[in-house]
Amino acid sequence: MAAALVAVIPTAAAAQDVEAGASIFKKCAACHQIGPTAKNALGPELTCVIGRKVASVEGFQYSEGLKKAAFTTWDDEHFLQWVENNKKLVPGTKMIFPAGVKDETDRANLLAYVKSQCAK
Repeated sequence: MAAALVAVIPTAAAAQDVEAGASIFKKCAACHQIGPTAKNALGPELTCVIGRKVASVEGFQYSEGLKKAAFTTWDDEHFLQWVENNKKLVPGTKMIFPAGVKDETDRANLLAYVKSQCAK
């Protein structure tokens, strides 16, 4: 039983914080909306972005870089890379976010928040 408890501790410590992610999303909210009433703005709406085909939101004009991205579907790995350094992941993107989200925990929390908005 002690071994089972030890195995659970790292997982709990690594748990993502949706509320912290909501706070981090405020940086994104300057250009993006998320949630049941989200619309495209300066950037595309991000509701249920994980699992979505890249550059696929109807009515949004994507950059050629994103249309030709080396990956075809937004998954956790690509989302985390994108918010850390979008221009490194997709050269030629028109998204302007030079600061990125540098902290790994902040990126994980942001991902948790974005995923939480799909369930609503």
